Amino acid sequence: MSNNFIIIAHRGESHEAPENTLAAINLAWERNDDGVEIDIRLSKDDKIIVIHDRSTSRTGGKFYYVNKYNYSELKTLDVGSYKNIKFEGEHIPLLKTVIEGLPEKKYLFIEIKSNIETVNILETFFNSNSVNPEFIKFISFNKNLLKQLKEKLPSFEMFWIIDDKIPLFKKNFNEIIKQCIASGLNGLDLDEKMITSKNVIDKCHDANLKIYTWTVNDVKRAKELMNWGIDGITSDRASWLSEQIKS
Repeated sequence: MSNNFIIIAHRGESHEAPENTLAAINLAWERNDDGVEIDIRLSKDDKIIVIHDRSTSRTGGKFYYVNKYNYSELKTLDVGSYKNIKFEGEHIPLLKTVIEGLPEKKYLFIEIKSNIETVNILETFFNSNSVNPEFIKFISFNKNLLKQLKEKLPSFEMFWIIDDKIPLFKKNFNEIIKQCIASGLNGLDLDEKMITSKNVIDKCHDANLKIYTWTVNDVKRAKELMNWGIDGITSDRASWLSEQIKS
């Protein structure tokens, strides 16, 4: 595999371990994955926590809106046993805890699920914690949020997530690239169904933008995207996929 191509564990090694937990994240590091993607939201008391959904019902068994409860209440929930009883006792982690456990030269992709108010809190957090910006990447569907965060944290890379529901993509991919550059972002993170040819990747690279994709669990498709020159793919089975490609 190219030295520049990476495979990112989607919410950690989420095929085997409960998503967005330390169990899934640490399993990715144990398996020497290139990187991990996580989702973050703010609790009521403005703690940056690692969870995908707006509520805890799917993974935590109880229906709590994340932004309506303090972290001290949210962390009491078991978000592991829904996956397997052996993960009973896993709790919603703080971003700070994940950052502290980030191995050297491993990538952490942070998807921001909450709104604009997150920007100032992230600025304070990263200005107060010593991290290497080369290995922290921010991703979001909210282009304006990323633009504001890039102004606050210019040394960190920002990637605009787009799925195939956006009408603009079908009409004019060049316009998306133009907007990405105008917002000062570093590239795109596209739904893999949108990458129908090498030309999509080449257009990004020609504009000096990086391009990542999600969520790829098929070996043939992963090899195709890699051979087309994509910068990285996100997978629920990152370690397994990496081994399959190498073999």
